[in-house]
Amino acid sequence: MADKDDVKEGKEFHVDVPAKTEPFFLKGSGALDWGMQNRLARIFNPVSGRTVMLAFDHGYFQGPTTGLERIDINILPLVPYADVLMCTRGALRTSIPAATTKPVVLRCSAGQSILTELSNELIAVDIEDALRLGVSAMAAQVYIGAEYEHQSISNVIKLIDTGTKYGIPTLAVTGVGADMTRDERYFSLATRICAEIGAHYVKSYYFEPGFERVVAGCPVPIVIAGGKKLPELEALEMAYKACDQGAAGVDMGRNIFQSDSPVGMIQAVGAVVHGGEKPDKAMQIYEGVKADQENQGAE
Repeated sequence: MADKDDVKEGKEFHVDVPAKTEPFFLKGSGALDWGMQNRLARIFNPVSGRTVMLAFDHGYFQGPTTGLERIDINILPLVPYADVLMCTRGALRTSIPAATTKPVVLRCSAGQSILTELSNELIAVDIEDALRLGVSAMAAQVYIGAEYEHQSISNVIKLIDTGTKYGIPTLAVTGVGADMTRDERYFSLATRICAEIGAHYVKSYYFEPGFERVVAGCPVPIVIAGGKKLPELEALEMAYKACDQGAAGVDMGRNIFQSDSPVGMIQAVGAVVHGGEKPDKAMQIYEGVKADQENQGAE
């Protein structure tokens, strides 16, 4: 406790300097409470306004995906280059050191596998466990047009309502079934529904043409999913086009951890997302890191 003796009155109130109130940098987030904004500012770089999320939550319905057989071996070397870790609580507790200070977006939906209907999910994490883990956001899938559309929307609404009580944002992930057309009409519908029900940001897919109109019509940030593994240059081109057309970053998994040089690829993606590097220039970063690793391995 401060000593009460010899207390001096404040004098320097700078009455000639107006109080400064800075607007929050992230689209659609200006009216959120301090805790919510603070967590979003951990996810999105306040300078670039973008994020590179490293997704390795695939095992919750796919099992040991190629490149994720050993999270402790395959993912930990990538952590220093990611802005955010997107994972399940099981992977977090078992394979990510607690000394890691990267923000975590926690996969909170589950209840199905690749052997069954993907849209038949439930909320699989209690808000108290999310708080125990200190996560920066919670995520669940929304399957617009699928068999269990209503249930998936309800899942995200529950996350939003409980997360709002504790200042934890919700990421709505637009799931797309094999028989759904990945076009402007579908993603305009899916992303807008996610924002309208209260999601704080949305994960969707890049597509052409019309992606920029989908971003414009969604009042909260959109980050793009990496999707299936592409050749490295194509993945970098996709990230560049998406950000150029208004995306607030990427949430990439397979295009990073299934790359021939995952460490090189995540650095190249970061250069595109935060530095605005053109894909061919970012490709040089990837190739340079890959060559260095190969040389070290030969020594």
